[in-house]
Amino acid sequence: MLAKMMRRIHDTVGNPSEGKSISSRCRAARFRELMRRFPELERMRVLDLGGTPHFWHSAPVRPAYVTTLNLDNQYDVQESWLEHVVADACDIAALDFCAGDYSLVVSNSLIEHVGGYQRRKELSRVIAAAAPAHWIQTPDRYFPIEPHYLAPGFQFLPIKMRAAAIRHWPIAHERVYTGADAVAQVLTIDLISATELQHLFPYSEIWHERLVGVSKSIVAVKVN
Repeated sequence: MLAKMMRRIHDTVGNPSEGKSISSRCRAARFRELMRRFPELERMRVLDLGGTPHFWHSAPVRPAYVTTLNLDNQYDVQESWLEHVVADACDIAALDFCAGDYSLVVSNSLIEHVGGYQRRKELSRVIAAAAPAHWIQTPDRYFPIEPHYLAPGFQFLPIKMRAAAIRHWPIAHERVYTGADAVAQVLTIDLISATELQHLFPYSEIWHERLVGVSKSIVAVKVN
């Protein structure tokens, strides 16, 4: 019964397949805000750190050129306006593999996965070096429902309790079967606050995407 109920919540809140979930509507609203901030997006060269070609294939506006960069090597890109680079987004040397200069860095839901404050600091340096403008989005740590598991207050539990919970939680970020794997999985997610995001990007505006008045996601925005 619990599993059935939670799957229903997942389909309503987190399943993007039909574009009807709350998450899908929020993503569409964020893209509209991105377009409002960067109305010339279709003429810009974009570096998407942690992004995928699929995101830009389905985007309502196609930039002049896009490089997606992450550690996933499964993408075979054929379009002349799009390339995929397999590299570590926190490594400044990764920019050597990218095609020229960029006018905008975009990153959606990456910074909370890179592995601790020092790695986040390194990512911020790559972003600053890559382009004069950026849009860096991440879930707000203080939104009451943890977005990867759709579990209320999950992010505030001790690591041991989170690891134990995900082995039985019906909505798992990724299914795990051992205690060690469960600990490893929860350690890959480190949600951050608006205060830390502002610290990492001191010259940026922090925009709050709100759901029923509560900050759901935070975005560091620098227009130029």
